[in-house]
Amino acid sequence: MPTAQPADVVRAMILPLALAQYICSYAGTAMNVAIAPMAHDLDTTVFGVQATITLFTLTMAALMIPGSKLTDVWGRKRCLVAGLLLYGTGALLAAIAPGLGVMILGNALLEGIGSALMIPPIYILVTVMSPDLATRAKYFGIVSGAGALGAATGPLIGGVITSLISWRASFLLQVLVIGWIIVLIRRLPSPARTGPAPRFDVTGAMLSAAGLLFVVLGVLQSTTYGWGAARTDFVVAGHVLIPQGGISPVWPSIALGALTLAAFVLHLRHTERRGGEPLLHLRLFGNRAANLGLGTQLVQWLTMQGLFFVTAVYLQDSQGYGAIMTGLVLTPATAGVLISSAAAERFARRRAQRTLVIAGFVLTVAGMALLLVLVNLGPGVWRALPGLLLAGLGVGTMLTPSVNLVQSTFPDRDQSDISGLSRAASNLGSSLGTALAGSVIVSHASPGRHPYAASLTVLAVLTVAGLVLAVLLPRTPEVVNT
Repeated sequence: MPTAQPADVVRAMILPLALAQYICSYAGTAMNVAIAPMAHDLDTTVFGVQATITLFTLTMAALMIPGSKLTDVWGRKRCLVAGLLLYGTGALLAAIAPGLGVMILGNALLEGIGSALMIPPIYILVTVMSPDLATRAKYFGIVSGAGALGAATGPLIGGVITSLISWRASFLLQVLVIGWIIVLIRRLPSPARTGPAPRFDVTGAMLSAAGLLFVVLGVLQSTTYGWGAARTDFVVAGHVLIPQGGISPVWPSIALGALTLAAFVLHLRHTERRGGEPLLHLRLFGNRAANLGLGTQLVQWLTMQGLFFVTAVYLQDSQGYGAIMTGLVLTPATAGVLISSAAAERFARRRAQRTLVIAGFVLTVAGMALLLVLVNLGPGVWRALPGLLLAGLGVGTMLTPSVNLVQSTFPDRDQSDISGLSRAASNLGSSLGTALAGSVIVSHASPGRHPYAASLTVLAVLTVAGLVLAVLLPRTPEVVNT
């Protein structure tokens, strides 16, 4: 790893990086409580707004790996600033959008591309500028906590702003925060390049983006079409490609994505053999600790986003709560994430990263089980609070050590590659968590069934699978130095 920066430089760095992570996570959930008023003001349909939200997710997920690699080509600070400028421009366009077209350009495309450019440098800079594992854990805890806080408070803050002012004010708030971050970023040093800028692997970028796009698109389609037989006709350009009752379009999309990603891996191998610079180096996949760590990251974000989604839908559909009250009920989970994330440095000094990841999964599973048991005992939203708090503590406990373990396994030269993989895994987990929870709720919505309990049970089972991955983590992870 490179020589760490002075402590005051690192402390000055962490606020803008945490704010950048917060605003990206906030944007992913804030729009969900303003779909109806947005559709009215933009003279479109609810489907049009939902498609914009989906396209934002797809754009960000598809471009995360290429965006991370550009940090080697442009430089880390320059890539971060470029992402902030694109994101801020997109948020401004979304705030003044007269119709759906401008909203798609601003929110789905420019904000999605901006997120893919600015998120990877956040984690790279924290890794390479921290002097030791415990300090790195402290700053990863702040950044991870900011991300979780953004995802959790998006519906609450977005709901308050939409109710009191307008949904457009929520985008203007993002513009102001982005402007503040840019001002703070200007004072940070720009690390000097130690060698020539590598060539950007355009073919690899196109293959990775297309592969991830089809995989995430397939996952997101599960809420509408289900995972087995298609619940409704799959129509493209007015033509029914898959009739109701046929195979769900989820699987053809995921299969196409998997084939494209296989072609991507073959392209990487060919590029390396002829001495070129690939988008990703295949040596990253030879580290057992990193591979398992990426798996735990995927499950963690799946669990967190899925749990927030299930609880929010239950409170709004079953209990009749509005966005503001829903956000308040979710406060214990948010507080749990923040409390345990804030203690990341202390945990890292006392316990191994593997131990913390295992403990986090155990707490999260216990919280979800408590949530199921107490809510089933009788009515009363207060019964959900202990389980939400325990699950939040568990998620916060394991988020930071998983990121720390993966990023710290590789030297500076591989930070752009592993950061892109890490963020892609987290994004895929977030999309999968929401989609799985939503599809189970829809499939169990008939009278006499318990859709929210079923959805939460599925999430708990997947969280147990994450615990298994954590147990398989090596006790002394190999650190690649060459």
